[in-house]
Amino acid sequence: MARGSIRVGERAKPVLALVHGWGMNARVFDALAGLLADDFEVRAHDLPGHGGRDASLQNTLQAWADDLAQQLPDGATLLGWSLGAQVAMRAALDHPHKISRLILLAATPKFVGSEDWDRGMAVTDLQEFGAALLADPQATLLRFLSLQTRGMPGQKTLLQQLRESLLAAPQARAEALAGGLAILQDTDLRADVPRLAQPVLILHGALDTLTPPAAGAWLAETLPAAQHVELARAAHVPHLSHGEEVAAAIRSFSHG
Repeated sequence: MARGSIRVGERAKPVLALVHGWGMNARVFDALAGLLADDFEVRAHDLPGHGGRDASLQNTLQAWADDLAQQLPDGATLLGWSLGAQVAMRAALDHPHKISRLILLAATPKFVGSEDWDRGMAVTDLQEFGAALLADPQATLLRFLSLQTRGMPGQKTLLQQLRESLLAAPQARAEALAGGLAILQDTDLRADVPRLAQPVLILHGALDTLTPPAAGAWLAETLPAAQHVELARAAHVPHLSHGEEVAAAIRSFSHG
């Protein structure tokens, strides 16, 4: 049997692991998992402190990446969305035997902008999120959801889908939310990205305001073995707004 596969009847399905973004949970992938169920053994994972999981003693990118890798079979295909993409990249760098292919959805190597990186959010905006989180976690999470769908056709419907996913599992623990924001503020994978040897599929929305499409283009140019698909009318949640297109791209990439 191939690595990263399980036997179902007479057919082995490759394992496709999914990891969500900041403040969310694995239920955000329910629709995508349904679209891909015939082709993959889909396993959606909750980050530490999310979706009812206990928080980690160390809420760092390294700790979360190691935690994720421990849950994967050798040779899995791993999809990371937003913050989950940074966790996925770190896991693929440090545990290459676990991850044979990598799918980066709405990804960036560096979430916040700086003098040498104009493809990120202003650090002051992220710090405001941190302060608001302490004051009112639920309202801050809902505000973050609205940013993910800003400028999208059908924004109201998409926002409702995100809210339903958020409420379908226990809310992330406060220490995990704060740790996730710290990861977003501090992570800079630009020097490490060229060492990602796995084939990588980059899926990005052209209307994404949280992780600008220029960040996805940079990844495509920098990664050694990358395919790049930019969805013209998608924002930060292509798996919800353009599920069929995302699923088709994943199938093509994984079976190619």
